[in-house]
Amino acid sequence: MTQLADRWGLDPAYFWMWGRRPDAPVEADATGMVHVYGHAECAEVYGNPAVYSSRVEELWCGRAPTPEEEALAEGVLTETDPPRHTKLRKLVSRVFTPRMVAGLEPGIVKIAQELLDAAVGTGKLDLVEHFAYPLPMIVIADMLGVPHGDRALFKQWVDRMAAAAGAFPVEAGGARQGGDDVAVALGRVPEMLAYLREQVAERRVRPREDLLTKLVEAEVDGERLSEAAVVNLARELLVAGHGTTALTLGNAVLCLDAHPAQQARLRADPGLAPGVVEETLRFLGPIAHAPRAATADTELAGVAVPEGTMVKLWLGAANRDERRFDRPHVFDPDRDPNPHLAFGRGIHFCLGAPLARLESRVGLTLLLDRYPTLRTDPDDPPEFMTVDGLLGPSRLPLLTR
Repeated sequence: MTQLADRWGLDPAYFWMWGRRPDAPVEADATGMVHVYGHAECAEVYGNPAVYSSRVEELWCGRAPTPEEEALAEGVLTETDPPRHTKLRKLVSRVFTPRMVAGLEPGIVKIAQELLDAAVGTGKLDLVEHFAYPLPMIVIADMLGVPHGDRALFKQWVDRMAAAAGAFPVEAGGARQGGDDVAVALGRVPEMLAYLREQVAERRVRPREDLLTKLVEAEVDGERLSEAAVVNLARELLVAGHGTTALTLGNAVLCLDAHPAQQARLRADPGLAPGVVEETLRFLGPIAHAPRAATADTELAGVAVPEGTMVKLWLGAANRDERRFDRPHVFDPDRDPNPHLAFGRGIHFCLGAPLARLESRVGLTLLLDRYPTLRTDPDDPPEFMTVDGLLGPSRLPLLTR
């Protein structure tokens, strides 16, 4: 991490608050917010959703959500607690299975090759714009059953959300706009929600062999998801799923660029790709921090956590906890076990983790195979995201010959 931060001028606050190594596994700041840096302490918070709730806005701000906010959150796994979360997760896990994800590999390879074919011949590649950003978006749109002719619509809508959230300059040379988070930015694309509602209504009448139909038809205890829940789940898969994978791919390229010996090993043996992806997720994961809010007065590692307190889990710090990882500041793709927290833990462990791992492995392997001399451009350094809580390049120019 230090090497990457020094090389590219990364703000250390991307990794943890105050830009320094934490003195303790848990600290409270002057505002009363509690920051959790330790691996065991983050795992403890993840493992106790009754005390550390995902309903952060409601508990921290002390106000009930508006009807509009409730409508946007219905069916969103990351914003619900048990028992509602348990039922939702069971529904989704029945259709978003590891076997289903494994069967996507040939299609992902085809999409990745098409994207690389389209970028060939220039001697330069913007990894984010030309590959890492569109790859997972197209994969998820295809999974949902979006017609190929409508891919351009989805790209426009996701571009607008990303630009509004300051995530990516979505056109070559484009400027970031605004500073909203993705939830606010979503309100700027009502056409996408309307489109998804139409697609859900159509699947109820004319089912297809796609993920949207499976979500519409899924049942737990005789209960099906509402239209709003299906739409929001589809939106969550599209927005969250494509963004984190894009960042992971970019971060993996940066890690390998900074560690040429590891890149050479991977080029010689593509079977090492899963370990490279896992170590990237630990060493330079796409999620900088995860928020929770205390539902009652409690204590964590000797620090008082009053009811309603915002609790931030600093995953970059937890994934470098010397108490849990040997040589935590070394990029080591052979690390085994590698119990990083990049995908969360417990009931909120990311359901899309198998897909993100598959896309990252396939994308990284094909990229290195296509470009034997791929490297960063010293005259055109990467640019990094400005969205709070996300870590990775928004622009990553690479030399391909």
